[in-house]
Amino acid sequence: MATKIIDNHREGADITRGDSDCKRKSLQLLQELGLPNGLLPLENIEEFGYNQNAGFIWFIQKKKIEHTFKKIKQVVPYATEVTAFVEKGKLKKITGVKTKELLLWLSVVEVYIEEASKEKITFKTGTGLSDSFDVSAFEI
Repeated sequence: MATKIIDNHREGADITRGDSDCKRKSLQLLQELGLPNGLLPLENIEEFGYNQNAGFIWFIQKKKIEHTFKKIKQVVPYATEVTAFVEKGKLKKITGVKTKELLLWLSVVEVYIEEASKEKITFKTGTGLSDSFDVSAFEI
């Protein structure tokens, strides 16, 4: 499903290939958006795309990964394709990212930092559950 969404946004997108270049570009974008630089700890990235007109980003990794955010003791699996619509302080309509809540794996659909509280970041699931953490837990 994500592949079709990505294909729909390729035209006019800035596309970067190669792990080191993709990481550099994605870190720059997270910084521009005012989001923590460790939010998307992806590995072996083959492609990073950013369609600025649509506000759409995507990552294609060689394989799925699981990352443990040690400060909050949370394991987060990332699919081979991760997509999101972006705006200042927010990722929305996210695909390819899950979190575990009450023994269930739920899709993370939105991540945001509220203007009034820059030290907290909120993660929202498709079921409407949300949780907030210190932004510092997602900094490299």
